[in-house]
Amino acid sequence: MDIGLVRQIDIESEMRVAYLDYAMSVIVARALPDARDGLKPVHRRVLFAMHDMGLRPTSAYKKSARIVGEVLGKYHPHGDAAVYETMARMAQDFSMRYPLVDGQGNFGSIDGDSPAAMRYTEARLARIAEEMLADIDKDTVDWIDNFDASLQEPQVLPARLPNLLLNGTSGIAVGMATNIPPHNLGEICDAIAYLIDRYDEYDDVAVADLMQFVKGPDFPTGGLILGREGIEAAYGTGHGRVVMRAVAQIEEMKGGRHRIVVSEIPYQINKATLVEKIAELVREDRIKDIADLRDETDRQGLAIVIELKRGAQPNSVLNRLYKYTPLQCTFGVNMLALVDGEPRVLPLKRALQVYIEHRRQVITRRSQFELDKARQRAHILEGLLVALANLDAVIQTIRESPSADTARDRLMQRFGLTEAQAQAILDLQLRRLAALERQKIEEEFAQIKATIAYLEDLLGDPRKIIGLVKQDVLDLKQKYGDARRTQIVADAAEHFAEEDLVAREHVLISITQRGYVKRVPINTYRAQSRGGRGVTGMATREEDAVQFLFTANTLDTVLYFTDRGKVYAEKAYRIPDSSRTGKGIPLINLINIAPNERVTAVVVMPSGNGGGFVTMLTRRGRIKRAHMAEFASVRPSGLIAITLEAGDELGWVTLTHGSEDIIIVTRHGQALRFTESSVRTMGRTASGVRAIRLRDDDAVAGMDVVRPDGELLVVTARGYAKRTPTAEYTAHSRHTAGMRTYSSRSLAATGPIVDVRVVSASDEIALISADGMVLRTPVSQISRQGRTARGTIAMRLREGDSIAAVALLTPGAPAS
Repeated sequence: MDIGLVRQIDIESEMRVAYLDYAMSVIVARALPDARDGLKPVHRRVLFAMHDMGLRPTSAYKKSARIVGEVLGKYHPHGDAAVYETMARMAQDFSMRYPLVDGQGNFGSIDGDSPAAMRYTEARLARIAEEMLADIDKDTVDWIDNFDASLQEPQVLPARLPNLLLNGTSGIAVGMATNIPPHNLGEICDAIAYLIDRYDEYDDVAVADLMQFVKGPDFPTGGLILGREGIEAAYGTGHGRVVMRAVAQIEEMKGGRHRIVVSEIPYQINKATLVEKIAELVREDRIKDIADLRDETDRQGLAIVIELKRGAQPNSVLNRLYKYTPLQCTFGVNMLALVDGEPRVLPLKRALQVYIEHRRQVITRRSQFELDKARQRAHILEGLLVALANLDAVIQTIRESPSADTARDRLMQRFGLTEAQAQAILDLQLRRLAALERQKIEEEFAQIKATIAYLEDLLGDPRKIIGLVKQDVLDLKQKYGDARRTQIVADAAEHFAEEDLVAREHVLISITQRGYVKRVPINTYRAQSRGGRGVTGMATREEDAVQFLFTANTLDTVLYFTDRGKVYAEKAYRIPDSSRTGKGIPLINLINIAPNERVTAVVVMPSGNGGGFVTMLTRRGRIKRAHMAEFASVRPSGLIAITLEAGDELGWVTLTHGSEDIIIVTRHGQALRFTESSVRTMGRTASGVRAIRLRDDDAVAGMDVVRPDGELLVVTARGYAKRTPTAEYTAHSRHTAGMRTYSSRSLAATGPIVDVRVVSASDEIALISADGMVLRTPVSQISRQGRTARGTIAMRLREGDSIAAVALLTPGAPAS
């Protein structure tokens, strides 16, 4: 039996060659994107086929099955599922930062649902996708044969859009993989423009220079990026590890419970799988404080609601969720792409350079194409102008010729024309001989000559070509630029401090009895005359009331002292900015306060100031003084600030400097002034000493530091106030009853004293009522009266309302 030609080969050599051929095919023709347009072959073929079908953003949608068939039949001889999945992904706004396909129908969801069958969905090119294909018909790119050599397809797209970095990509080849994150268009365009401006000094441009503009990846699903070290490594070397975290808020519910609402999740995380993972942790008792779990995502946005049990610590639960679920995960950056047909790892600067060089080549080829076209047209117009100048002779020559070919030859011989010019004259319509048409030909010739001059000048100056690249990216930013979705949170261990991103400004911070905190710019409340009603300062709940109102700088540290004698610390800028009438957020979002623990005193520690003392006073009149350095580093779980006796609470805290006088006022009008030095400095956990002798039915109303030439402002529950020079209060020994500062007969009409402040005539104060009304008024408008006088009305209150807090609006003043 004839078995044909048999060739002896070495199987090891054959396997090596075959495997290498396969590996290179996967690397070059399937798994890795081209660094110039950021597309794999299948993506490029889908976009080109849709362009070839005329599926513009303004045209009608076409069935996805028709598009897939076009791609399979002409360019991509693989399975239809691969083509359809590719097209569907380019239409998903949760997968692509800037979708290139405008889909109509079900193209899948963030829950991992598959797209509907291709016979049901429709698609067309997105508006931004036209930038990928612009000028493709002007010989801007090389073309190659398709799989059967019957058609031509582009080897790369002109790609006015820097798509490699904008939408990113991922793929697994043989022995290598790529994973490029998406970025913000405006940031990338600014970085390209910056690099072009310094293209002659390309080697001197550092990654840090480019990171002025490109802050980091910008994922379509938003979320947070923790730290900058991974970003810097990725941009500097092409490899890095970016930590992503979901965005979650802690909200208060009825009955003293809380819930966690997740509004943004990390990129490429399946939401349904995430919810199942949380439920699994609850079933396995790894997280015991979750009472209910719901997915409330709708057209308004993503929302995973996690309701907690009564008494649960929301921050603790949230931290455990970050640890055990994909609410916090990593994105391994590996910026691998094809450069000149070979896989290369691209740092940020190199990726931008590849794009710039590609666009420079595209613009050069486009300009050459347009120049050739313009020269051809100018050549024809020159012939037409010759004919118009010798119109009678041309007509006579044509009429005397027996055929068109003879006429063309005679025109060429008689007037020195080329074959193309002579043919254009023969094709000239009689209406073009009119005077107006002749003028149009002359104007067109002048315009063509100007175009030729411009294109020749452009091609002769590489700086002008690269200038067009810059203009293109700036136009893209203007046309398609949008706000960043992913926020970068600088970690304490990172080189870039978070405070560097915070504007230094004075703010007014308020805390309610139910623990809602907010901050607003200090100029939100305009000054009013004494006796005004004020403006609504906070939309409080009916049973809520404002407890603290104080000023701070955004970079100051706020110390929160609780009734249990503990202290917590957080920067002022961590408190979310709010509107004047906004309710704010629960304080438990900022500090790990226990469910039944209340903040009873607040102190602002100015940034960079570690000197001085923290002076504390309890409701039963015990006082303690500790060095401020004791509170320089407060751990998240809090520190013990003072050891309390049974039944006592920490009520007031202020900053002192070691040689000042302290004045304490009780609710029934007793005042005691004594020197700070009479209270010795104690350790952080000491319980303090007696400050003032109280009657059984009396309690401390407030404490402040005496200022030179200051006045003691006394405010009562029903809105009465007065100011009395502090000189009228003589110093006494500590732990005495002091002297009267308010007439006991007036208390029935004015209500008990609720707060005191040491002020000067140039200060302003803010009075805030239990119903949330705020009155900002100059101290000078409050009557100066004697030590035992009752005062005058400072704020008129509605029926049932009362003064809840007083704030001294002097920047840098101590707050309590």
